[in-house]
Amino acid sequence: MNYQSSNYQPNTQLSIFPPAVKHLLIINGLAFVGLNTPVIGQFLFEYGALWPIGSGRFDFWQLITYMFLHAGFSHIFFNLFALWMFGQAIENYWGTRRFTIYYFLTGIGAALLHMLVGPGGVPTLGASGAVYGILLAFGMMFPDRPIMLLFPPIPIKAKYFVAGFGAIELISGLSRANSGVAHFAHLGGMLVGFILIKYWGMRSENSQY
Repeated sequence: MNYQSSNYQPNTQLSIFPPAVKHLLIINGLAFVGLNTPVIGQFLFEYGALWPIGSGRFDFWQLITYMFLHAGFSHIFFNLFALWMFGQAIENYWGTRRFTIYYFLTGIGAALLHMLVGPGGVPTLGASGAVYGILLAFGMMFPDRPIMLLFPPIPIKAKYFVAGFGAIELISGLSRANSGVAHFAHLGGMLVGFILIKYWGMRSENSQY
């Protein structure tokens, strides 16, 4: 079956908030409120952030809990906006179960790569690694869908959009290791996502079946 390309717009029908995306948005929102609440916030930060192994404060569950904690409003806003914008398309295309497995595995992979090669010393927060995994999936599943950039305001195919983000993260990770941004976590999410998509044999919307 052949699919026709069109300018990408998030779904606005009943699937605007498929189950996994909806629950991830809610949990992230609640965790953000908790993180900014006295006492509760300190507890969440101490035990939920991803601490370096050498800090003596690392626990295995942090490979998951760190994904639900964000450092500030702009951090959570852009992550959750991207999760909704691109994640709903992937969940509707793959189904909730596969999407959920993919999301958590890319987030865990992002954490592991960051701990292996990223700068240490400070804890890591945020869903960015998993979100970059979702972005990679969108580029692979819907490669020819144009995405309208804000600046410059021109459309670019999803596959080039994703490749550009990947290149920026790689260059930034190598040249600005201490920028405070977990560039290798982003790359880890994309790398694990690529491996999973190839392992599962997932095909893009342009593939013939």
